[in-house]
Amino acid sequence: MPHLITSAFDVTEQWLTEVLEASGVARGAAVVSFESEAVGTGQMGENARFTLEWNEQLGQPATVVGKFPSDNEISRATATGGGSYVREVRFYREVAQTVGIRTPRCHFADVDDGTGLFVLLMEDLAPGVQGDQLAGCSPDEAATALDELVRLQAPRWNDPSLNEIDWLSRRHEGTATVTMLYEAVLPGFMNRIGGGLDSESQKLVERFSGLIDQWRERTSTDHLVISHGDYRLDNMMFGEIGPNADPMAVVDWQTPAHGVPGTDLSYFLGAGLLPDVRATHERDLVADYHAKLISAGVEGYDLDACWTSYRRESFAGIIMAVVASQIVVQTDRGDDMFLAMASRHARQALELDAEAAI
Repeated sequence: MPHLITSAFDVTEQWLTEVLEASGVARGAAVVSFESEAVGTGQMGENARFTLEWNEQLGQPATVVGKFPSDNEISRATATGGGSYVREVRFYREVAQTVGIRTPRCHFADVDDGTGLFVLLMEDLAPGVQGDQLAGCSPDEAATALDELVRLQAPRWNDPSLNEIDWLSRRHEGTATVTMLYEAVLPGFMNRIGGGLDSESQKLVERFSGLIDQWRERTSTDHLVISHGDYRLDNMMFGEIGPNADPMAVVDWQTPAHGVPGTDLSYFLGAGLLPDVRATHERDLVADYHAKLISAGVEGYDLDACWTSYRRESFAGIIMAVVASQIVVQTDRGDDMFLAMASRHARQALELDAEAAI
């Protein structure tokens, strides 16, 4: 049985061979050497691609990707304290196979529940291309991402067994804590990033601190699904993925939740599309997403309810931008990304009159 390692520096030929043999892709061969390189733009974990040399070629993967805890103390402490690493491992072990969304095949997933330290070894999704949160995407790419969202949500729509999965995040738990955290980090956000917002958006971000409890409670009777929790372009790979040439795949499952359908929907469209593009296409995209949910067997969810949830959930992106920007390691790209998220979601919320939906 392969053992837990928590750094790319601990990877060996023997460990790779054991993992890939247990996964069924080594085909009796052994890894005799490998090269590694850092990949991805994540701030909560470190990713490395391993290029493998086998002692014989029997159709094994030429490359695999490993994910490990961040080497930054702040990001690592945030992730371990919040259970992010545990959630990602358990998603791959317990949930991924029960939904239809395209994720990388996971060869090995292990975590120390005490420390939260973990390792994942996964399918390399190259030559797929990572989405770019700053650049945004086209309406066609957005439609593809919403197709995958339907494949995540529909299979376990209102599934009561999800209540038994104790490691999933739930919005109604810790409401006071979220409000306190938002209020605590808001000054830092405004000082470092918020100055880049227009005045209307600044006022909305500040005003929302007094609405969080009501916002979270407002969704307590909504439909419930598996939610990704960070459904955005940086966590998506586009292109011909895998042997079936899938159009995209979704990675980074550190924040899965038992939540409302509109969260991932609004979070993705609000920041993934540039504001003018979103305003032009969002109604059609939401309507198409809703129609595909119904085609997938979802019942009791009409388009008006879907649209209201979409409007209300524009605030989820504001919370993410404000809080996450203050609790992970600071980088120039990170600050640019959080400013883009905050500004786009604030404009989304203002244009949709999201406060009236709370």
